[in-house]
Amino acid sequence: MAMIADILLAAGALGAGFYCFVLARRLARFNDLENGVGGAVAVLSAQVDDMTRTLGAAQKTAASSTESLQALTERAEQVAKRLELMMASMHDLPDTPPPAPPAAAPDPAEPVFVRRAQRAASR
Repeated sequence: MAMIADILLAAGALGAGFYCFVLARRLARFNDLENGVGGAVAVLSAQVDDMTRTLGAAQKTAASSTESLQALTERAEQVAKRLELMMASMHDLPDTPPPAPPAAAPDPAEPVFVRRAQRAASR
């Protein structure tokens, strides 16, 4: 009976050893950096690093754009206030047209009353 128990124990140990050998080979293929999941993890890790750098650059650009846009908005608000004041001051002007500019003074050497024919010839 002891002999049968020893044979079964040895067979179990051989089976467990063979099972560990198969698992070790599968794990080696699983962690292979070129074909297995290990390679995929390495590639994804590199992509995550690239995306992190790109995101940082995008955040810096967005921050500078925000500052620039804020400055332009403040400037536009100031100009809008000035335009509103100008428009309000335009309402205070009278509706009558401005007076005509004064006529040019006549040349003292030229007579005051002249016939049309003479005036056309003198020009």
